[in-house]
Amino acid sequence: MMILRSAPASPFARKVRIAIKLLGLETDVEIRDADTTDPGEVLRQQNPLGKIPTLIVEDGTAYYDSRVIVDYLDHRAGGGKVIPADQKARLDALKLQALCDGICDACLLIVYEGRFRSKEKHEPKWLENQAGKIQRGLAVLEASPPPIDAPPTVGQIALACMLGYRDLRFEGTWRKDHPKLVAWLDRFAAQVPAFEQTRVKS
Repeated sequence: MMILRSAPASPFARKVRIAIKLLGLETDVEIRDADTTDPGEVLRQQNPLGKIPTLIVEDGTAYYDSRVIVDYLDHRAGGGKVIPADQKARLDALKLQALCDGICDACLLIVYEGRFRSKEKHEPKWLENQAGKIQRGLAVLEASPPPIDAPPTVGQIALACMLGYRDLRFEGTWRKDHPKLVAWLDRFAAQVPAFEQTRVKS
């Protein structure tokens, strides 16, 4: 039995959890929550970075981050499923994943700035820099939303998880300026039940 160290609200962990469902590996993975802020958390022995998600396989090997985990799981499930075997399709999926993960990184940095620093110590230039990454990334995605394959690629999963995180932590403020992405996410949710099954409501 594999163990996934995770947290319900993490968009990166959600990406892995959706992949697990799509790859038919639910009975092979036990999901255990992890507190990344707890110095005594065993996660720090499992992953020296103390980050989630971290996947521990049967022989005790730990894999991280989410990109490595999904690659491992896809291979374990036979390969070429959520990470395409065709070189161009694979690179397209990985590039989309990189963009959406980068937007999530910027979102998380903004969340952490608010969570761990008092308001008077916030650095406007830092926050503007992160917001710029998000705005530019969303603009590129809005201009040309990707298709939704069956099963979806890891890039398409990452996009859905990123937009879901924007809904969760930023009150869906992305929606009014990105109607194509709103429609895309509605289609994704309709085609991929795992998206709703992994949604955190608050």
